[in-house]
Amino acid sequence: MAHFAQIDENNTVIQVVVVPDDQEHRGQEFLADDLGLGGRWLQTSYNHRIRKQYAGPGFTYDETADVFIRPQPFPSWTLDENHDWQPPSPRPTEGFWEWNESKRKWEEID
Repeated sequence: MAHFAQIDENNTVIQVVVVPDDQEHRGQEFLADDLGLGGRWLQTSYNHRIRKQYAGPGFTYDETADVFIRPQPFPSWTLDENHDWQPPSPRPTEGFWEWNESKRKWEEID
C-alpha cells in the first residue's frame, strides 16, 4: 500500500490516506479525480525513502527541498540544514531527559 498526504494552500499536511498499490503510480489523479477528494496529494512513506520522513497532520511540505518537516516541538528550537528541529543545547547522552521550554534546558527524568 502507498501513502499520500493531502497538502493545503499553505503546504500544511491535512491528512494522510492509503492508496492501493495498483494506483500508486497515479496517486494524485486517483485521489483527487477518481475518488473526488480534490486538493493536492504527495506521496510519503513509512520507511523514509520518499520526502525525508513519513508525513502526518500538521507537518509542512518544503517544495524547494521536496521534504516533509515535522511540526516545531518547542518555540526555542530551530530548523537545521537537514530539516530537523534542534534544541538550543544538545540533549545529554547519559540517562533520560526531557526538554523544559520555560527554563530552556534539559531536565533529567528519574
